[in-house]
Amino acid sequence: MKNWVYKRNNRVWLDLNPWVFVISALLILGFVMASFIFLTELRQTFAETQAWIANQAGWFFILMTNLILGFVLYLFFSRFADIRLGGAEAKPEFSRAGWFAMLFSAGMGIGLLFYSVAEPMYHLLTPPHGATPRSAAAAEDAMKTTFLHWGLHAWGIYTLVGLALAYFAFNRKQPLSIRAIFQPLLGERIHGGWGHAIDILATVATMFGVATSLGLGATQVNAGLQHVFGISVNHSVQIMLIIGITAIATTSVVSGLDHGIKRLSELNMFAALLLLGFVLFVGPTVFILNGFVENIGAYLNDFFYLGFWTETYTGGHWQNGWTVFYWGWWIAWSPFVGMFIARISYGRSIREFIGGVLLVPTLLTFIWLTVFGDSALDIEMFGPGHLAAAVQENLPRSLFFFLEQVPVAAGYTHFPSWLMTAVSLLATLVIITFFVTSSDSGSLVIDMITAGGHPNPPVAQRIFWAVTEGLVAAALLIGGGLSALQTAAIATGLPFAVLLLFMIFSLYRALVTDHPSKA
Repeated sequence: MKNWVYKRNNRVWLDLNPWVFVISALLILGFVMASFIFLTELRQTFAETQAWIANQAGWFFILMTNLILGFVLYLFFSRFADIRLGGAEAKPEFSRAGWFAMLFSAGMGIGLLFYSVAEPMYHLLTPPHGATPRSAAAAEDAMKTTFLHWGLHAWGIYTLVGLALAYFAFNRKQPLSIRAIFQPLLGERIHGGWGHAIDILATVATMFGVATSLGLGATQVNAGLQHVFGISVNHSVQIMLIIGITAIATTSVVSGLDHGIKRLSELNMFAALLLLGFVLFVGPTVFILNGFVENIGAYLNDFFYLGFWTETYTGGHWQNGWTVFYWGWWIAWSPFVGMFIARISYGRSIREFIGGVLLVPTLLTFIWLTVFGDSALDIEMFGPGHLAAAVQENLPRSLFFFLEQVPVAAGYTHFPSWLMTAVSLLATLVIITFFVTSSDSGSLVIDMITAGGHPNPPVAQRIFWAVTEGLVAAALLIGGGLSALQTAAIATGLPFAVLLLFMIFSLYRALVTDHPSKA
């Protein structure tokens, strides 16, 4: 079906696929309305849905993430690896530094700040693999498990979706849309009902995946403002924050990829590096450096055990709130992150693409997790302590409590209070910039999907989706807080995980068909 196009005064105001745009918008806005009308009922539904999916389909999430990572690594070492996205003469649009900044900002964002201190603390108190709580073995278990959740498996999902989108868009000249990937399997049916259904699912999954991060970000910004200025922590403040930051994100997305999103990503990386430097050099520097080496070794040594562990013989439910949630979250994010990565990766070879998307952000993530996670472990195990209790008492505020404890644990008894205030404000700025880059990138991607793969859809549509993201994040917070955010990620990730399985076959068939000599 052709797009609906509305022009006025020689300007395109609307350019959208009516089936995908209208049905996606109705489903999403209908959920927002239901959240406000059936508040009590939805909270119970969120809890029951999360438990059912985690118990019944957790094995499928775990199997799929390993299968995806295996396929991506196969392509990296295969003879397909020297194929250039866009053709043999294609040149990259962005510098490597700018490319890496946008990759990292879009791929992890707020969640990394939210959990980099909190997750190791939770695992230290409740080790997933049987270690004694608060022991050295529990600390090692905490870091390698955190590495599992934020490492190669997560970025393998993004790599698959991004590579498939880039190959079909730049090499096969298909629209930059999820449906285009399935052309080898569905043929011309991608232009009909099957294609509409795929893009609607991708739109809804992207919306709830991004909204999960926005909800987490709003709670943490609120916690930072309370820590610095004494502002109350409640839904009203968080919704005001969502409105304000969504307005900033809307301005950014209107500015476009080259100006707004790229510059915000670079600002985001600069602010994040300043915060990282503070913790690294004021905190236990040698302990962190030692920890980085040991964490990598423990992660690689137990890589297959961690990746395929399903609690079969222990009968536990620990994974329901951790690994299964993460895999569902990353899969729900994958249409958004994958399309954004594809959009900025023209001219890269398949090997360069996989190396850049899979390995570089994973290494940067491991550095971040070690600096914050091992500093937190040092404070809890060898320093003043009380950090694990602070995490359990108030998860969003725990980052700011941690930042206060870093100089104390290092022995700086007269650390200037104004400097600590500046550090807390810097942390809040990093959260806000992650918030904005996630929102504007997400709304741009959703707009491209609902516009039938149009790489630069009209501004009015971008504004609509940026505002809708804010509404969904607010609805999830009011409807059930963190539990609702987790449930939304898992529930939308499950059906898209099935699509990822078919995506592997479709991409491989296209590569073999187009390059039979390399098969």
